Amino acid sequence: MQINRALLSVSDKTNLIPLAKALQKAGVEIISTGGTADKIKTENIPVTEVSTLTGFDECLDGRVKTLHPIIHAAILGRTTYQPDLQEMEELGIEPIELVVVNLYPFKETLRQRAGDKRQVLPEEIVEQIDIGGPTMVRAAAKNFKHVCVLTQPGQYSELTEQLERGDNPSIEQRQEWARQAFNHTANYDAHIANYFNDLKQDDNPEQLNLSLPKSQELRYGENPHQKAAAYGKQFDFIDCFHGKALSYNNYMDIDAALNLIRDFEESKPTCAIFKHTIPCGAATGDSLKEAWQKAFQTDTKSPFGGIVIVNQSLDIDTARAIDQIFTEIILAPSFSDESLELLQEKKNRRLIKIKKLPKNKRAIRTIFGGGLSQETDTAVIETSDFKIVTERKPAQDEIKNLLFAWKIVKHIKSNGIVYARDGQTLGIGAGQTSRVASSKIAVSHAKEEGLSLQNCAIASDAFFPFADGVEAAAAAGATSVIQPGGSIRDEEVIKAADKNNMAMVLTGKRHFRH
Repeated sequence: MQINRALLSVSDKTNLIPLAKALQKAGVEIISTGGTADKIKTENIPVTEVSTLTGFDECLDGRVKTLHPIIHAAILGRTTYQPDLQEMEELGIEPIELVVVNLYPFKETLRQRAGDKRQVLPEEIVEQIDIGGPTMVRAAAKNFKHVCVLTQPGQYSELTEQLERGDNPSIEQRQEWARQAFNHTANYDAHIANYFNDLKQDDNPEQLNLSLPKSQELRYGENPHQKAAAYGKQFDFIDCFHGKALSYNNYMDIDAALNLIRDFEESKPTCAIFKHTIPCGAATGDSLKEAWQKAFQTDTKSPFGGIVIVNQSLDIDTARAIDQIFTEIILAPSFSDESLELLQEKKNRRLIKIKKLPKNKRAIRTIFGGGLSQETDTAVIETSDFKIVTERKPAQDEIKNLLFAWKIVKHIKSNGIVYARDGQTLGIGAGQTSRVASSKIAVSHAKEEGLSLQNCAIASDAFFPFADGVEAAAAAGATSVIQPGGSIRDEEVIKAADKNNMAMVLTGKRHFRH
């Protein structure tokens, strides 16, 4: 298939001139619109205006430019199908074999609206909804057997190299460009649809539109026999500047770690250690080194091969402490020069700078036949939200313990139990089928590490269904309890707390994590 005529109409004019020059050199007639034609003319490259072909000037402030049968018949005509050729000849329509279009910057305008102090008006956003562009792209992609379609400046070099060699694009290449074109328009339409869904302020719209570009091909998924890839814009949030490429499991762990540290963004120095998306230790301290040491004390075995995240710049003292064990990943908002020099000695350890923390409004996961969508669990609690239900009120130090434990238990797999004191996790029980079992695991971890549970707080992600959970906590040394409440046996549970002189706070919110 030889390219004789090309239609160029682009919003992003990157690499436009080199492409136009290559087409001119190859003897291709160039047809164009508005600003694209003006740009090409500045290089003295011959160009035919669309309005010259159609005999119809652009109108409605440029809303109508290419929506004309002479243009679309030229793109959709099947040049190997004699009836099409005959009809085009009768109508005086010559085929167009190349369509180069990229669309109005709708997504970019939305981003500007989100980040610019000057409010972008809805009228401006609506005017960035391209009509003629997607129509031409879809027409050319549909007719890929006879037409080439390019939608991104990054695609131009492949075509120009072929033109310089005197080659014509193969059917396989044209089909690949068509595939990319349909994905391009699908992504564009998804953003528009989501904009209007947001205007409706419907948390659960009738149609869930997900369109995510592939950001990285992964070596494998959770296991080596599973193929995998990452989609979206992960590198807007993190910069993995040292070590091997991130794996599927790495991404899962990083996501869990970022969500936890987000709750401590404005807190004193904080460190959390994760293994298989579950924190095995978390703590705050007067310094990052102290926070690391306290977090590590919770469980000195599980952190091997785990990931570490901190909420402040990583200094050399903390780096030396972390470096004493093998860690897969270390995340920090920044790293001191000395810490980098030390940590980069291990070539395979991944070092990640946190560029910004995720603030997703929705959480989506796949299930059989589709998916589930829910609001992200960003619920926080203050002392003013406490409902104290026991005879004894919590003391000030107990309140601090309760608030810290409650922040951590939100990030523990259900059934989740956290024992904590003085800004330090002492025992964590996660993912068990009974709350008592989780509590027993948390207590056994604390004993194994030689950590006292005396005068600590216990946090439960959901209500205690029976009094035995509170009784076990009291026997372990806990003096205060924080839990959602809501069980039909709440009175029985509260009585058990009173019997053991415990202070109990109900939050009215649970933190299930399945």
